[in-house]
Amino acid sequence: MRRARSLALLMATFLVGAASAAPMGERLAPCLACHGEGGTSLTEGVPSLGAQMPDYIVTQLFQFREGQRQAPPMNAMAAGLSDDDLRSYADALGTLPPPVPSGGAPDPELATRAQALIAKHQCNSCHTADLTGRDNIPRIRGQREEYLAAALTGYRSNTRPGYDPAMNEAAQGLKDGEIRDLAAYIARL
Repeated sequence: MRRARSLALLMATFLVGAASAAPMGERLAPCLACHGEGGTSLTEGVPSLGAQMPDYIVTQLFQFREGQRQAPPMNAMAAGLSDDDLRSYADALGTLPPPVPSGGAPDPELATRAQALIAKHQCNSCHTADLTGRDNIPRIRGQREEYLAAALTGYRSNTRPGYDPAMNEAAQGLKDGEIRDLAAYIARL
């Protein structure tokens, strides 16, 4: 944990110091080291940012910067970023290719259960029919399975705040098995 904090402080210093001087590709290097250069995170617990909605990324970076959302090392990394920096990073990250789905195609039984849950909880009314997101609503299609499960669990327990209560409310009725099914299915799309 101490090493992670030290790395976060070092990266935060790099990001703040280089925020306006270095080309965007260099400025993104610390982000892509964890979140994946090709848009797909290879790091457990770290979300893929490929083709993510820039407005959603701005909101998340703002929440990290302001301490409204706790996720070390992101809080330290975002601490010194200006509003213009948040927008620049978000726009650049949004141009990455979509994440590569993991785990192979979902089996038919999983797909049936998950599609029923998506319909019941109206996931596609906000995240769009193909779950690629829009505006400040994130792309969840192809996201890391364990990240999706952790996010849904956090929303259900109200330990993960959203910028509005929609996800916290939507997740309240989800059982553990339903969260596993949704995460497994969506990660494989």
